Amino acid sequence: MTAPKKPTTRRRATTAPKPELAKCPTCKGTGEVSRTVRVGRRQRPVGQQTGLCLACLGSGEATD
Repeated sequence: MTAPKKPTTRRRATTAPKPELAKCPTCKGTGEVSRTVRVGRRQRPVGQQTGLCLACLGSGEATD
């Protein structure tokens, strides 16, 4: 009599961790920047508006 074989377990292949990318210095990694909104003839500031960071295009990662 032979003993039944144990099923073999599969082992997952480990992958190397992804390197941390540098944060964009313009938006500090958020992907958004604030700009002052100015209105009127004298261009008085009335508030701020957020927009997409043009240096990293909203990803928050430095391009170079």
